[in-house]
Amino acid sequence: MQTAYDVIIRPIVTERSFDLMEQGKYTFEVARTAPKEEIAAAVEKLFGVHVVKVNTMWAKAKNKRVRYQYGKTRTWKKAIVTIAAGEQIEVFAPQQAAED
Repeated sequence: MQTAYDVIIRPIVTERSFDLMEQGKYTFEVARTAPKEEIAAAVEKLFGVHVVKVNTMWAKAKNKRVRYQYGKTRTWKKAIVTIAAGEQIEVFAPQQAAED
């Protein structure tokens, strides 16, 4: 079994992921071998929230070109984690503007 820091690699920060946060869904890049149960346990341990559901998918490699070199990006695993209603992860929470 992997540690929580080995399972959750990084948060995905895109416009679509920010729109999903309003529904209580947070997106992470996760370890390729991590099952849904380990992903849920890692999010609960790292962020102190209750996980309701975990959806996983593979982000396929894309063809890229840099000048005359052709290659592919890497294939990686993505997880969309739904947390309990009324909870949020502070790392993603909108920051309040300080009033002077």
